[in-house]
Amino acid sequence: MANHKSAEKRIRQTEKRTERNRYYRTRIKNIIKAVREAVSANDIAKAQESLKVANKELHKFVTKGIIKKNTASRRVSRLNASVKKIAFKVA
Repeated sequence: MANHKSAEKRIRQTEKRTERNRYYRTRIKNIIKAVREAVSANDIAKAQESLKVANKELHKFVTKGIIKKNTASRRVSRLNASVKKIAFKVA
């Protein structure tokens, strides 16, 4: 248990930050999952639309400081590669 005012404040700040980060982590996972599900269903239109949303959202999280720029770029790149792979399979 915290014995100093500053320690009590740090606990409150940590709780807020943890809650906020949990929201963003869940959001990122759901965005990526939407693209992967569309790819596994071979739904090109839905996959491309989900990829567009993923690209926008992940890079928005970069500007908010939630994830690093290279992390967002890597994830978008891998999703884009999987979408292109099904596009060539069907074509």
